[in-house]
Amino acid sequence: MLTTAQVLAENNFGDTRTGGLAGPMGLFLIIALATVTVLLIRNMNARLRRLPDRFPPQSGPVEQTRVETTVVDPTDGTAAQESPTITPNRSQQRRNG
Repeated sequence: MLTTAQVLAENNFGDTRTGGLAGPMGLFLIIALATVTVLLIRNMNARLRRLPDRFPPQSGPVEQTRVETTVVDPTDGTAAQESPTITPNRSQQRRNG
């Protein structure tokens, strides 16, 4: 039967041959991460080179314009009502269209 001293004296600190895969797996992960980082940096540099040197100046804030339209009441047809509508600006048209 094992005594307490024998259990404590047993070497279970990972320097035996049974757990020898941690070192090569760590090396593989470090090399994979380094490769991915190099490829990412090259891709970003290529994208930055394709950008123009200067961008065209942006216009000031675009205000929405009010357009007055006439709406005819279909129930009685005698009176026309005016209702203001707001037309979308260019950025809203690009976003919606």
